[in-house]
Amino acid sequence: MGNYYQPEIETMPRAQLQALQSERLVEQVRRVYENVPYYRAKMDAKGVTPDDIHGIEDLHKLPFLSKADLREAYPCGLLAAPKKDCVRIHSTSGTTGKRVVAFYTQHDVDLWEDCCARAIVAAGGTDEDVVQVCYGYGLFTGGLGLHGGSHKVGCLTLPMSSGNTERQLQFMEDLEATILCCTPSYAMYLAESAIETGVRDRLHLKSAIFGAEAWTEEMRHDIEDKLGLKAYDIYGLTELSGPGVAFECAEQNGMHINEDHFIAEIIDPVTEEPLPLGSKGELVFTAITKQAFPMIRYRTRDICMLKAEKCSCGRTHVRMCKPMGRSDDMLIIRGVNVFPSQIETVLLNQGMPANYQIIVDRVNNSDTLDIEVEVPQELFSDTVSAISKKEKELVSALKAMLGIMAKVHLVAPKSIARSEGKAVRVIDKRKLY
Repeated sequence: MGNYYQPEIETMPRAQLQALQSERLVEQVRRVYENVPYYRAKMDAKGVTPDDIHGIEDLHKLPFLSKADLREAYPCGLLAAPKKDCVRIHSTSGTTGKRVVAFYTQHDVDLWEDCCARAIVAAGGTDEDVVQVCYGYGLFTGGLGLHGGSHKVGCLTLPMSSGNTERQLQFMEDLEATILCCTPSYAMYLAESAIETGVRDRLHLKSAIFGAEAWTEEMRHDIEDKLGLKAYDIYGLTELSGPGVAFECAEQNGMHINEDHFIAEIIDPVTEEPLPLGSKGELVFTAITKQAFPMIRYRTRDICMLKAEKCSCGRTHVRMCKPMGRSDDMLIIRGVNVFPSQIETVLLNQGMPANYQIIVDRVNNSDTLDIEVEVPQELFSDTVSAISKKEKELVSALKAMLGIMAKVHLVAPKSIARSEGKAVRVIDKRKLY
């Protein structure tokens, strides 16, 4: 096997692992306090100093970070290392134009790739495998994360990125790819294309690592049947590094969190009080080894549960279930984070009224995004070509904001149902959980 991080850490006794977490947490809190004025101000406001943190038992004393903090501190306000020591950034889509920009030192990149290497090994990967990475490269974390992890394991890596399905299948067949890394919706499209073109029986895939969007067990089994492989889940956030924060093993009974790098908590999303293991609540992460962009008590807004029982695979790290929902209004559409506020911003900037409805569905295992917008009275009486032109302008503006295509339907004034309470802006028809 290649340059892969010591796997014995994954089977470390819990007492020893928690001692390691405590040591790293104390060091990280002090470093952040000394180097990040934004977070130091939050600690000072709560009356907490690094001297108050002696281990993981004191984690609850620290203030939270949220997406709002990242927007407020954009772009460098949470940077904990000199910019000259950073070697890369990644970014998410912005909620109102501002994006989350995560910085990485070479140390951060190395540890992130170690985490992704663990996911590949858990999916049966060795240095004999050929890993085809069909996640997007660039600012999106998916491609480069699994790419680096594949190198750490010593696999032959096919850096395909997303799209160009004909070429994907050609290389998959000719290079005898054995592990596929992509979104589950794209995997389904690849499977259908492989069957239609007759190459399905000439493929050598044995396993796949899917993430970046929600998917059901039914979808897992459908992909497995169509491609003849075993599908594994992976979890991550750009704010924490990217994919590889947690991953499934062959038992597929929850995703193992890389606890030597990330401390996980479950909190009540309303009271913000920590909840015991096994409780359903909001997932919170603290990054204890990151140098450039260390998130402390970062609220993911994902709702899930944690369990600490030793897995039959031998790994001792806490496992998280699939996210069961969100504590905010974020949508994940084709692997992209989309907030209704982004769409509203575009509509208002384009001179449209704030009477709209967002309809998300899944057709042929691919997410669809349709937006119905009431037209102003003066435009409603205009020509069909003028309305069509406006729809195209809105589609273009939304693509620039969201990074994905949405269909826009201009409808008659007052045709969208009103509510006496909170407006129903989003209708999500997908069966995600």
